[in-house]
Amino acid sequence: MSPVTLLPFIVLIGAMFLMTRSAKKKQQAAASMRNDMQPGSGVRTIGGMYATVKEVNEDTVLLDAGPGVDLLFAKNSIGAVLTDDEYNRIVHGIEHDLKSDSDVVPDDASSLTGSAETDDSVDEAAASDDKAVDFGKKDATDEVQEKTADAEQAEAAGEPKKTDGDSDAKK
Repeated sequence: MSPVTLLPFIVLIGAMFLMTRSAKKKQQAAASMRNDMQPGSGVRTIGGMYATVKEVNEDTVLLDAGPGVDLLFAKNSIGAVLTDDEYNRIVHGIEHDLKSDSDVVPDDASSLTGSAETDDSVDEAAASDDKAVDFGKKDATDEVQEKTADAEQAEAAGEPKKTDGDSDAKK
């Protein structure tokens, strides 16, 4: 046989060797991660449940999933051992790496603009903030006053008083 005909077989065997080698490395890393588990560390199971390691045995792990909830899992069912910061961020919503307060957006946009405002424009803006803005909403007292005004107009016109069930349609 010539080397040209053997070349595809050699490439195929080499590719299979590389794939199995990387898979073995991943399995060894997962096994060492599971063996390094200690009580008190946070974990995620392969099913997606987050819990704290309570006890580690040879083939099993006792997990604390909540107050009074202890679960026994096989070591192989642990998907990841999490750092304390990551576990607290996911489970409790606690952020430790918060940025400084200087990056917070201010309440007013005046500090975001590059132009300097004069004292007169600031006084005008403060004065305009004191005025009430009508958004078209009516209070309950406004509605009652409006209904009584409509009833008074109807009495003045000689029409019978409307109730909520009446309509303007002819009978």
